[in-house]
Amino acid sequence: MEAKRLAGEKAAEYVKDGMIVGLGTGSTAYYAIQKIGELVKQGLKIKAVATSTSSEQLARELGINLVTFAEVDSIDLTIDGADEVDPHWNLIKGGGGALLREKIVAAASKQLIVIVDESKVVAQLGKFPLPVEVVPFGFEQTQRKLAELGCEPQMRMIDNQPYLTDNGNYIFDCHFNEIKDPEALHDRINQIVGVVDNGLFIGYTSKVIVGSSDQTVTELTRA
Repeated sequence: MEAKRLAGEKAAEYVKDGMIVGLGTGSTAYYAIQKIGELVKQGLKIKAVATSTSSEQLARELGINLVTFAEVDSIDLTIDGADEVDPHWNLIKGGGGALLREKIVAAASKQLIVIVDESKVVAQLGKFPLPVEVVPFGFEQTQRKLAELGCEPQMRMIDNQPYLTDNGNYIFDCHFNEIKDPEALHDRINQIVGVVDNGLFIGYTSKVIVGSSDQTVTELTRA
C-alpha cells in the first residue's frame, strides 16, 4: 500500500489552481484523491469529475468541488490507476469495475497520469484478465462471441450475484494470458453487439508514475 500511496501523492503534485481534474477509481487512485483533498483544505481551487460513485463519495467527504460534463467541455488532468501497463503505455483497466466511466473521462482529458505500483508494470498485457462491460440483455450470446476471440470469459460475481457496474451492466473478465496486439483486440471486442466497452486503454496515457517497495517513485519513459 505504501508504494501506491507514494505514486498517488506524487501525481497530486501536478494538480494546479483552476484545473478541472478527473478523479480515477481504485486503491491507488484513492491515495491521489486523499492528497488532492488535503491540498483543497490548504486552499487549492479546482473542479473535479469522478469516474465512479465510490470516488464521488470520497471526493464529497474531502470537500472537493464536483461537477458534471454538463458543466465542462474538457478535463485538464486525470489521475487514475491501472491493472497493467506495457512499455508502450497501453493499459488494462477495469479491475475496480469502472472502466466505462474511466474511459469517458480519459477521452475528455488533455492529460492522463497513470499511477501504479511496480507489480503493474509488465512486458506484455494479458496476465490480468481483461474486463469487458456488457449489457445484461442477451449476455449469454455476448459471452459466446467473446470466447470466439480465444479467451475464457468469466462473469464477475459478488455475493453469488452478477456484479453490476455503476451503469447497470455486467462485466466479463476475459482470460487471454497474453495480448500481442492490444489495438486490434480492442477493436474486435468492441465490434461485438452487446459489448459496451472493454478495459484496453490505447493512446490515452500522458505519464506513468510508479511507486516501489523501496520507497522510491519513478516516472517511466515510453518505449
